[in-house]
Amino acid sequence: MRVSVSWLREYVDLPADLPTGDLEQALIDLGIEVESVVDLRATVTGQLVVGEVREIEELTGFKKPIRFCRVDVGDANGTGEPQEIVCGARNFAPGDRVVVILPGGVLPGGFAIGARKTYGHNSNGMICSAKELGLGDDHSGIIVLPPDVAAKPGDDARPVVGLDDVVLELEITPDRGYALSLRGLARELSHAFDVPLHDPALVPAPTGTEAPAYPVEVRDPVGCDRFAARLVRGVDPTAPTPSWMQQRLVTAGIRSISLPVDITNYVMLELGQPMHAFDADRIAGPLVVRRAEPGEKLTTLDGVQRVLAGDDMVICDDTGPISLAAVMGGETSEVVAGTTNVLFEAAHWDPAMVGRTARRHKLFSEAAKRWERGVDPALPLVALERAVRLLTEHGGGTPGAEILDIDHVRPRTPITLPADLPTRRVGVEYPPARVVALLERVGCTVAQGADRLAEDPGAVGVASGAGVALSVTPPSWRPDLTDPADLVEEVVRLDGYDRVPSVLPTAPPGRGLTPRQRRRRAVASSLAERGYVEVLAHPFVSPELADVLGLPADDPRRPAVRLANPLSEEEPLLRTTLLGPLLGILKRNLGRGHRDVALYEIGAVFHPRVGAGSPPAMGVDRRPTDEEFAAADAVVPAQPVHVAVVLTGDIDPAGWWGPGRAAGWADAIEAARDVLAAAGIPDEWVEVRAAEYAPWHPGRCAELRVDGMVVGHAGELHPAVVAALELPRRTCAMELSLDALPSAPVRPAPAVSSFPPALIDVALVVDESVPAEQVRRALEAGAGELLEDVRLFDVYSGEQLGAGRRSLAYKLTFRAPDRTLTVEEAVAARDAAVAVAAERFGATLRGA
Repeated sequence: MRVSVSWLREYVDLPADLPTGDLEQALIDLGIEVESVVDLRATVTGQLVVGEVREIEELTGFKKPIRFCRVDVGDANGTGEPQEIVCGARNFAPGDRVVVILPGGVLPGGFAIGARKTYGHNSNGMICSAKELGLGDDHSGIIVLPPDVAAKPGDDARPVVGLDDVVLELEITPDRGYALSLRGLARELSHAFDVPLHDPALVPAPTGTEAPAYPVEVRDPVGCDRFAARLVRGVDPTAPTPSWMQQRLVTAGIRSISLPVDITNYVMLELGQPMHAFDADRIAGPLVVRRAEPGEKLTTLDGVQRVLAGDDMVICDDTGPISLAAVMGGETSEVVAGTTNVLFEAAHWDPAMVGRTARRHKLFSEAAKRWERGVDPALPLVALERAVRLLTEHGGGTPGAEILDIDHVRPRTPITLPADLPTRRVGVEYPPARVVALLERVGCTVAQGADRLAEDPGAVGVASGAGVALSVTPPSWRPDLTDPADLVEEVVRLDGYDRVPSVLPTAPPGRGLTPRQRRRRAVASSLAERGYVEVLAHPFVSPELADVLGLPADDPRRPAVRLANPLSEEEPLLRTTLLGPLLGILKRNLGRGHRDVALYEIGAVFHPRVGAGSPPAMGVDRRPTDEEFAAADAVVPAQPVHVAVVLTGDIDPAGWWGPGRAAGWADAIEAARDVLAAAGIPDEWVEVRAAEYAPWHPGRCAELRVDGMVVGHAGELHPAVVAALELPRRTCAMELSLDALPSAPVRPAPAVSSFPPALIDVALVVDESVPAEQVRRALEAGAGELLEDVRLFDVYSGEQLGAGRRSLAYKLTFRAPDRTLTVEEAVAARDAAVAVAAERFGATLRGA
């Protein structure tokens, strides 16, 4: 939010000599983030003057319209002669007053202005737009000064366009919606500097009349609990927005459109109440406020036709929806150039509904930004009065005596606050009288215990607040105050965060990281050391992902947890597998030019507990009981931690040393083995088997078992999945559950033998359906204790082996701990290993 200090001073008596640094620090101390403080006087250097256009010559023969202008800048150029300037804008005419920067000046961003020849003419300076001066984002045309501006050619243009002010750019947190207005900021600064506040909402406003300003029916008082309207007839459609209002809107980053629309934006900035202006003559019949019918369509003011959902609130006339309530109006009822009868609407909408609608339609208007943070429900009539007065003052017209006010707002519920709770929670002594004073400064009404404090503030127990319960009713503009903890935060904030001591807690004795933490770190380090890059994906997925991955109808990964308030309506579900978001990140990296990509993620997946019901309601006034914890935990989705990798392109890069090697299904399986080894799982516990499991290729998928239990899968992705996600062919992936792994056993230190090994290679011919891992295990079982290592180094198939047969070649390493093996001993151990392989799988020595 951008706001000028001069505008703020109209509502709060800030010290006249207040340094900008002190103002910034005060806002920070109040919990308002200050992104920048800009002194506009220093943003433009050199001569910035008012100029009056005398002549315009249209230049032809160029790709875009170019105008050669002669502009009277008084004596600013030292000659008194008109300044020659080439300009491409077309929104001005001879006689208009504009803003000119002369040669030698520097615009924001370090853009220096000089005299040069362009388009065949001399150009001495520049006629400026709002964007070029850093006053806004409008670059469609230059600034044309309104007729009511008292400035002559050659005058300094800085005070005319608002460059003599200080602008604050603030980041307002979601719980402080009231601060998205001059009224809210002024109130906060009045607390900080202990100066008077001139609340613009305290002006008298007429109440609703029995006869409505316009017939309106509110069918959903939950989505809209207050709706007010007033009609102004006979407005001058040519009346311009006053220059001071335009200037403040531009400073705030809002483009000036027309007088009625500008007034609604101005009141929104001033009071915090979003409003809408309808052309009353373009409304057909009574207005109805209701939920949209699914599939209804509305073309909003930005020219986009939107398909509405059943949760959207709309304002309708006899033709259908004419406004997407609280977000943006519709084209059919907007104020146009010839509008003479204006219907102002000021309502109060459900913040949750507005937030969902804005995200669903990706329409984050200034109004929606305020509504989803909470708006004061007491403002509609005040805002209407303010808007009507501004319109009649600057645009003429006659305000209607009828005022519509449909009010279903519920009164605020008092909050019971122990007077000593701030002291107990924060560790700073807050006398009860101080707590009451600070809460009343916020605008709260404090009753019950406050009376006892007033009677005898020094009484035993009362002085410390022990046993005194305050009944606190928050003001209407603070919907964020709902619990005692919120009130404690306000007490601490207004009293000063600097008074809260910084005390680090004493670290309890312990044994460092838990086994689960050590395992997770070991797995992450192992994958990173092998060239995989860690990513953190959003855990939100679309309902279509299960179909894209080809999950069967009965797959346990299909049921998913749906978020009540998702960030995006396109991804409302929590993931049940890491692969969906991870493959999306892979696709994004490939789209940005990366060819060889290997990624991994360690994170939770979410499986709903079917039939678990709803969690119990738990407040913040006490610690939940064990039973409440158990009931809540029974509803929370199961969240096992998984690890997944995806890889495509070359796993070994090509270079001067030779060609690269493309990543394949075996690399995905090897990644799984590396994870299990890093997790401390002994190799003899691990079994790899062929499997069919979506989204992997049926013939290139392996399941990984630990002690007979399936813990994950790895291999090459199914071609249909690769095509649907637009990934390269042969893309591979692995995913396994870390939580499904058993605890790592305590392993004895390996014995180190100083005697030389005996190395023997064997090539066994087996049926091609026999897994190589099973053959390796058979060799281990037969070789006995002398076998130190067995490793597959070659796989071969050919006509000489016969159809359906293949050769598996293994390197066997034999070693004795106490002697050098003889040839006979090594050969006997090899033969015993081959015998077991022959017994289990019909293996024969190749060439035998």
